[in-house]
Amino acid sequence: MNCLICWRASFAGRDVVAILSLLSVLGMVFIAMAPQARARLREVVLASIVQLRHEAARTRPDIEQFREALRARTRWAFVTPALIAVNVVVFVLMLAGPGALGDPATLAGWGGNYWLGTRNGEWWRLVTSMFVHAGMFHLLVNIAGVTQIGLILERLVGRVIVIAVFLTAGIFASLVNLVTYPLAMSVGASGAIFGLYGLLAATSIWGMRHRSNVTIPLRAATRLVPAAVVFVLYNLANESLGAASEFTGLFMGLLCGAILTRPVSERKPAARPVAHVMAAGVVMAVLFAIPLRGVTDVKPEIERTVAAEDRMAVAYQKASERFKSGGMTADALALLIDRTIIPDLQVTDARLKALVGVPEEHQPLVANAEEYVRLRSESWRLRSEWLRTAGRAPQRGNESAQHRANGRTIARAEETQRAALAALGRIRRT
Repeated sequence: MNCLICWRASFAGRDVVAILSLLSVLGMVFIAMAPQARARLREVVLASIVQLRHEAARTRPDIEQFREALRARTRWAFVTPALIAVNVVVFVLMLAGPGALGDPATLAGWGGNYWLGTRNGEWWRLVTSMFVHAGMFHLLVNIAGVTQIGLILERLVGRVIVIAVFLTAGIFASLVNLVTYPLAMSVGASGAIFGLYGLLAATSIWGMRHRSNVTIPLRAATRLVPAAVVFVLYNLANESLGAASEFTGLFMGLLCGAILTRPVSERKPAARPVAHVMAAGVVMAVLFAIPLRGVTDVKPEIERTVAAEDRMAVAYQKASERFKSGGMTADALALLIDRTIIPDLQVTDARLKALVGVPEEHQPLVANAEEYVRLRSESWRLRSEWLRTAGRAPQRGNESAQHRANGRTIARAEETQRAALAALGRIRRT
């Protein structure tokens, strides 16, 4: 529980820094103002607060009639509070659990959507990732978004369609994120909430075409704008889910709303059409996911390749020192290369060529590894050839020609070795 007491220093670090920086800048601007300007600013702010309180307390007949009509259609809203509760509970458990809050390993452990897990059979992450958040501000913005429109939509179109659109939009947003950001970790409910905004837009259009007491008044709609702007701008700037994914969620909400909410002016959409749309959505999601399944994490194999170079270099260095001190012949050193080092590289090459399902982003890494193995094998072969030739007694009369040939062989070996190690350097830097 110490994590809860100290708020886990890592918790929402980026959000906290951003907020404090903004407050600091505003504070410095306020201090730098002239005394008369500060006094005028205080008067304007206080007058604005009074005006806002007056507007909030003011009774609007059209808005009151709209609220009464919503309550008459659906007395209690359960889905929206339940969604908020699940998000809050998961976040509190994450705070109390091990690991830094924004760490990819922690997010993956709590159900974040990431390529290696999701695309290798853990498709449930498409759903669980909607309830995982990387910071407090991230959570609060999404809660504000779902609260603002969820309570209206739940009473207007019903609980079933709200949860159906929330899940459908969120799942498709997560799938699109796997395509647009293949190696990224995605968390948060922004794609699903964008879907609810799309549903609200479609519902409002049908409501205006066939006006009734549940048609959203203009004043009520304008009250949604400030919070919606904050939600949209924050989530478009946030890295938890890509913009393409969020617009996919918006489109799915619009599409579902256009299909299901046509009779919204007279009644809530029936459950059967919602079930049909959900079933179609599941089929589409499966078809979308089939080409994405089955990917390989190449990093362990790349690490083995790098380790093989280190291992071979140490073995050859020790043998070379024995050779220089007279404890090993040139033929024995060449035999070490032929029977130990080159076979080790052949095994590495076979393992690299056996990799399947390599993500496009990792293919250059594998290509560099294969290039390194090819060049390094050639450099060792040439070195072995040079050692064997150097270990033989020169033929009488051909000493100069043989010496030149040996020089060319070792020069090619060293040049090829440099090229191989350059390819290995590119791998190490990745």
